[in-house]
Amino acid sequence: MRKIISIIILVIIGVGFIFAFSQIPFGKDKINVANYYIEKGIKQTGAVNIVTSVVLNYRGIDTLGEITVLFIAAIGLGAVLFVERKIQKNIADNKKDKTKRASLILRTGSRLLFPLILLFGSYIFVHGHLTPGGGFQGGAVVASGFLLMYLAFPKQSINKKSSSVAESLSGLIFVGIGLLGLVFSGYFLTNFLPKGVPNTIFSAGIIPVIYIAIGFKVGFELTGIIDDLLERSK
Repeated sequence: MRKIISIIILVIIGVGFIFAFSQIPFGKDKINVANYYIEKGIKQTGAVNIVTSVVLNYRGIDTLGEITVLFIAAIGLGAVLFVERKIQKNIADNKKDKTKRASLILRTGSRLLFPLILLFGSYIFVHGHLTPGGGFQGGAVVASGFLLMYLAFPKQSINKKSSSVAESLSGLIFVGIGLLGLVFSGYFLTNFLPKGVPNTIFSAGIIPVIYIAIGFKVGFELTGIIDDLLERSK
């Protein structure tokens, strides 16, 4: 009997919610902001990929904030693992290396796929202003290539100093371009470079340059995170 009463109450509540929400006006059927981006985006930014023009031009500061969040997350993870590594250093020194060698298929396949993955990732962020993709996606693909190499050769590791320098320079390029926009046009991340001919590789002004910087930064940061986690598991 209780189950029947509970079901009836739930049905009444559900019908009430449906009726209440159905009475709420939907609002305007036209979104003026979206229409503005669609109509003016290519002319103002030179990027045929409207999403890219929004991400890096109209709300470029938000994108810079997203990269900062990823940077802080990488620093936090590195700090936690560094403290844990110091605590367990003596224990780890006494353990034997039990890392198993990867199979011949994985080692051979990774050697063949690694350069192709890097090339594909680079294509994604270099062509971000022309086709779907961009710095975040391309950087993630590049990092997946390094992950494959780690699985095939678990005893190998990246040069952390070089990786850190490259990642830092990429971030500085992003911020530097934004500051140059402030100098030339009075606004941070203003597209001050020539926009070129739309739908060509050398177009969209600062957008492809920033996407390349983001691609390198995200790729090196994610690779560093993977390296720290795998080193922790050894």
